[in-house]
Parts: sequence; structure tokens; C-alpha cells
Amino acid sequence: VFHGRILARRVVGQETRYEVEVKARYRHRFPLVSREYLWVPNTCGCPPLREAGEYLLMARRHVNHEHTLNRILLQDGGYARPWTPREARLVREAARHC
Repeated sequence: VFHGRILARRVVGQETRYEVEVKARYRHRFPLVSREYLWVPNTCGCPPLREAGEYLLMARRHVNHEHTLNRILLQDGGYARPWTPREARLVREAARHC
């Protein structure tokens, strides 16, 4: 779970790739750097994330069996909500208990 600002969107094959500036991390299951690519497994970019928008994102690390692919994946039913201070506070509180 992290707070990110969308820098760019690009369709690559049958997927959508977002370049994201990571603003804050709420769960530390895997390391994130200040800029990451967030992949969505469709070309419509669903959920729709607009460039320059800030979102609270719940994604997972996807590594294939050969360990040749290591990326952050936002699944179709993934959590992507516009970031607000209230959302950030709620997630911080929940992260302390989970």
C-alpha cells in the first residue's frame, strides 16, 4: 500500500504501464524506490488513473517462475483511490493493527 503520483501512462502490448512517483509507503511487504512502474493487465487502464493525479494504491509484487519478471501489479479488482489526507490517516491507522 502506497501513496503515489502518476507521472506518465503508456500502453505496452496488452497492458498499461504507469510511471509513478512514490510519495509514501504504508505497508512494507516489498521495497519500493522513489520511482516505480505500476502495471495494469489491460489496455483500458482500468482502474483509470490520470496523469498528475495522486492515489492511494494497493498493489502486489509479481515475480514469474523464471525470476525474469519482477514488477508491481495492480490487478483488475485492485485498490486505487484518489489520495486525500483523510485516506492517508485511515490507512496509517489500519497499518498499525495489521
